[in-house]
Amino acid sequence: MLKNVVPLTRPMATRLDGRQLAAQLEQRLQALVAERLAQAGRPPGLAVLRVGDDPASGVYVANKEKACSRVGITNLGAHLSATTPAREVLATIERLNADPAVDGILLQLPLPGGLDEAPLLAAIDPQKDADGLHTLNLGRLLKGEPGPRSCTPAGVMALLAAAGVELAGKRAVVIGRSILVGQPMALMLQAANATVTVAHSRTQNLAELTRAADVLVVAAGKPQMIGAEHVKPGAVVVDVGIHRKPEGGLCGDVIFEQVEPIASAITPVPGGVGPMTVTMLLVNTVMAWSQRTGAELDFDALFAGLAFG
Repeated sequence: MLKNVVPLTRPMATRLDGRQLAAQLEQRLQALVAERLAQAGRPPGLAVLRVGDDPASGVYVANKEKACSRVGITNLGAHLSATTPAREVLATIERLNADPAVDGILLQLPLPGGLDEAPLLAAIDPQKDADGLHTLNLGRLLKGEPGPRSCTPAGVMALLAAAGVELAGKRAVVIGRSILVGQPMALMLQAANATVTVAHSRTQNLAELTRAADVLVVAAGKPQMIGAEHVKPGAVVVDVGIHRKPEGGLCGDVIFEQVEPIASAITPVPGGVGPMTVTMLLVNTVMAWSQRTGAELDFDALFAGLAFG
């Protein structure tokens, strides 16, 4: 039996703290808005359009409005009743499109039953698309052209950059292929020169695929589906999911307690991707405001030097 052998222990995974990074970005946005306010002649304006009384949507909208206040963005949103017909919702979007004080528009989802989100999202002026989900802006992302970026995957990219995660030449796996997260996430990782595979509900041998990933982004919408058997030692794991557990509390798509000892870096739930999604909404709005008021904003400079302390 070997004696005096010190057992090897793996260092704890770096927690990709979205709250900390979001706070840093908010400070930069606040300073930028204050600096350029006189030149612009007005503050940035964001209109979050909420239809109905979905409780979760109410919380999300309140969080967005509070974040706007902290940065200096004027809240120009509207709250319509659940019985509002589609033509009135469309008329509200068209009014916001025409309002020179509005730089960003976000249609809060989900919508009440009977309202089709597709034509309403398509009606938003692409230049005011604060969520980065308009067909034109997704096409710009695909072609590598500038434009507002989908907030959640853009927030993930900011988290990875702040942690110093090298993506060029790395193997990335994205679980989930939604237009909201999975598809634009894959495009952003590919643009960073990662080799990207997208997994989904029909993927066979999922664990075999994910164990090859240097970077694993999980946006499947299924609570705690990813455990230790899915993760390569030293991988970076980003959990986009958030779910309420029956016994209380929140969890993600990843079993955090199993994966944290294996990963080199991991996002917590809550406090990981979620805060960055809201902050990227602010970034898109301030970027649009800068362009519309004649003060171009250097996107890369806004993020330069951000890191976890």
